[in-house]
Amino acid sequence: MTETETQPDETETGHETGCEPGCEHEIEIEPEPELEPETGPENIYAGIQSGAVRITGVKVDYYHICHTKLWLFSHNITLESGHENVAIGKQLHEDRYKRDKKDVTIDNTISIDFVRRGSRIELHEVKKTKKMEDAHRAQLLFYLYYLKQRGVSAEGVINYPLIRETARVTLTPEDEANLQRDIEEIERIVQGRMPHPLRKRICAKCAYLEFCFCDEV
Repeated sequence: MTETETQPDETETGHETGCEPGCEHEIEIEPEPELEPETGPENIYAGIQSGAVRITGVKVDYYHICHTKLWLFSHNITLESGHENVAIGKQLHEDRYKRDKKDVTIDNTISIDFVRRGSRIELHEVKKTKKMEDAHRAQLLFYLYYLKQRGVSAEGVINYPLIRETARVTLTPEDEANLQRDIEEIERIVQGRMPHPLRKRICAKCAYLEFCFCDEV
């Protein structure tokens, strides 16, 4: 379930976080047995093992954006670190919500843009536009699902500071069923052959554009 709200510009007005500025927002969950470290850039994101494939929030996001991108990322072909569009998103993340502790780690596994604690725990993700809202929502739902498996109840909030809107995300039984199907499909895609790239409107700003369409650019 997603609800959209308008919001004030928090770079000017600030907000209540439920504790004093500068406090730690890290949420401790009873640790599990230590796992062997995995290689690949997805280690910093939430992960659930599905067969031979580690399912992460980034992979859920890419599954809803582009199956080719999902496959490439899952096979350690990463091209986004120096991409201009990604750099803009990181700068937006740093410039807004200055009173919040950024890149909060939960259970030493999930890296969330920031967390607020009131009557319930809120996981916040900062995004530039709503063009890929469904993918953003699916990624945040995965984080909520991951926490629920560990006995932690939380809500999600997607922040769109450039348009001063927020979208509240809550995990429903229907969402959980959809996530389980997504996980099965991600496993199938990652273990198969690379999906043939399909031209979409979003390809123009994708870091993988030249890789997928080198004969056209």
